[in-house]
Amino acid sequence: MYIVCLDLEGVLVPEIWIAFAEASGIPELRRTTRDEPDYDKLMKWRIGILKEHGLGLKEIQETIAKIDPMPGAREFLDELRSFTQVIIISDTFTQFATPLMKKLGWPTIFCNSLEAAQDGEITGFRMRIENSKLSTVRALQSIGYETIAAGDSYNDLGMIKAGRAGFLFKSTEKIKADNPELPAYETYDELMAAIRSAMGGAEQE
Repeated sequence: MYIVCLDLEGVLVPEIWIAFAEASGIPELRRTTRDEPDYDKLMKWRIGILKEHGLGLKEIQETIAKIDPMPGAREFLDELRSFTQVIIISDTFTQFATPLMKKLGWPTIFCNSLEAAQDGEITGFRMRIENSKLSTVRALQSIGYETIAAGDSYNDLGMIKAGRAGFLFKSTEKIKADNPELPAYETYDELMAAIRSAMGGAEQE
């Protein structure tokens, strides 16, 4: 029994924070988990910048409403889900992810949640579980699944390395150079072929 675990941002949809950095004119917000391995540190830093500029959930959601999945992402997911189970495991938040899930055909996503005041100020965040991507993969393995994972950032490396097979997808040159043992792909066709090969070519219901 296989289950494929995918990162969201950078793999299926553009990076939300980069899009918001461009929309808000705050270049510092372009920093993502591709640049900062410590997610807790990164989010606290982001919340501080939002507070400094008087921006909150409403402004970010307005940007997200204009984000479309990467070209081919919906078709890739549809084909993948035709022969195996798929879970998107993301460090994003339900308040960000829901409109994107609609555009992707409502795949299953495990993510986190934001804490926001009534006026929309983002005051904090709640992680679903510590080291959520690796912890989730380990839990799936404990109930009988073989995991195959793909992602692009530092916080994906744990789940990528822990499973039956794992792949970097649209990652940075530095992450690829630091992890030369991981196959790295740039197109959905390449990733699909790698996943099918890892599953032994067998298609599952």
